[in-house]
Amino acid sequence: MKPDIELHRVYDHAAVAAGRYRVLVDRLWPRGIRREDLVYDAWPKDLAPSPELRRWFGHLPERWAEFHLRYAAELKGDAQRQGLADLLRDAGDHPITLLYGAKDPDHNHAIVLREALLRTARHPS
Repeated sequence: MKPDIELHRVYDHAAVAAGRYRVLVDRLWPRGIRREDLVYDAWPKDLAPSPELRRWFGHLPERWAEFHLRYAAELKGDAQRQGLADLLRDAGDHPITLLYGAKDPDHNHAIVLREALLRTARHPS
């Protein structure tokens, strides 16, 4: 069964429905958010893009296609594949919400991470 995975900007997290497994997917804590104000169930920092890739991308839409390819390749590493499987296991039967801080809803790493999670759910190792 294909898991239900939504993307939500962390600054709009109050709109996340109750009962969802909320996962902060950024490597760094989101600016302007107090830790006690953000409700989340997991923060798998190692599934976020590497610092080098994140800095290279710089959220520039013209680098999106290349970023997408590079980040997808990072997520194929052994540790990342295990992290994806662990996240799905920990969520159990709950629908998942990936919380991200990027301003651009069309060009951010949560999109690539969602694809990797769906692929992992379809083809568990």
